[in-house]
Amino acid sequence: MSRYYYDLHLHSCLSPCGDMDMTPNNLVNMAKLLGLDVIALTDHNTSLNCEAAMKVGEEVGVLVIPGMELTTSEDIHAVCLFPTLEKALAFSAYVDEHRIHIRNKAEIYGRQVIMNENDEETGEIEDLLLPGSFIGMYEAYAKAKKFGGICYPAHIDRDSLSILSVLGEIDPYCGFKTAELADISRLEELKKQHPILDALHIVTCSDAHYLENMKEAANTLELPALTREAVIEYLDS
Repeated sequence: MSRYYYDLHLHSCLSPCGDMDMTPNNLVNMAKLLGLDVIALTDHNTSLNCEAAMKVGEEVGVLVIPGMELTTSEDIHAVCLFPTLEKALAFSAYVDEHRIHIRNKAEIYGRQVIMNENDEETGEIEDLLLPGSFIGMYEAYAKAKKFGGICYPAHIDRDSLSILSVLGEIDPYCGFKTAELADISRLEELKKQHPILDALHIVTCSDAHYLENMKEAANTLELPALTREAVIEYLDS
């Protein structure tokens, strides 16, 4: 078993409120400079910039896992990760068909830009990616599993857009095997309030929308090998 540095919650220029400097090349190369071995691109409710980031990752030696940050019908954020680009894009298409569509106001939220591996613009999503989907938190894990991936609640320690702030608890019936904290120093405090955390894998990630918010390598996963399948199997065990 070896330890690998990770950040499994990053946004690109495709995410609303994501900085235009968060291009596939910039974010993957920044991850390399920070000493990260594996990252996940988790734009809001879409996986359409994952292909470009994965190609850059292959060139520079950073494993990129395709995913998204799903907004559930309760307005809760959940990280969804997939072992292949094809499965991530299939889930992305499903979410696109099952989410609220309202026009983006680029002057407020910024443009939502799709890029290739050369950071060339290839498209733009005109509907705002922030609003919730019609996928509830109790079905999110099962939906992601149906498409060959996993799902777990994001930044559970935050006062908004988190499972604890909205539902008050992580119900075992949701099926989650992992939970993400924004501030890992709060883990012991939260375990006293929510004993279910003792039974879950805990990850902590940057949720960076700007290059300067990406964090230096500090947190590790212990895996038999560094593959997308190994990461997902660990988080789903």
